[in-house]
Amino acid sequence: MWEASFCVYGARKVWLQLRREGITVARCTVERLMVAMGLAGAVRGGRRVRTTMPDPAAETRPDLVKRRFSAAAPSRLWVADLTCAGTRAGTVYTAFVVDVFSRRIVGWRSASHMRTDLPLDALEMAIWSRDERLDDLVHHSDRGSQGGFNWSWQHLPRGRTLWRREGLVRR
Repeated sequence: MWEASFCVYGARKVWLQLRREGITVARCTVERLMVAMGLAGAVRGGRRVRTTMPDPAAETRPDLVKRRFSAAAPSRLWVADLTCAGTRAGTVYTAFVVDVFSRRIVGWRSASHMRTDLPLDALEMAIWSRDERLDDLVHHSDRGSQGGFNWSWQHLPRGRTLWRREGLVRR
């Protein structure tokens, strides 16, 4: 059956074709036999999208969270991440900032690119949505380097200058 499919079918499609032809066999048996015979289905081509690209030349910041993702109050710990989804129109990247205390997304941004302004816009939305002082806030993100996003954002101390498109803003 695998050869009849021009060596394209995987275990699931071989199993389905066998069923259509009236041959009763368990799917796990087809999988086991294909592995034992060294047979595998064709894998679709396409580029795998990497959303985290560490920059070896970038200065590393200390991990203030130390993998303890819990907070005693709102706006004490925010974590950020970047993900992507394939659509018919192309890949869509989404950056989001989550308040660890409430597990609520406090800032997000979607775009067709993965440049620095994508996660920065999500962070700015999160800051804008909180009408309170953020002196004790720790903002944690992975080691991704979309054009330097991590260069200063893990901790937002008092008096930190944030860059916005309109210019510099003091917090």
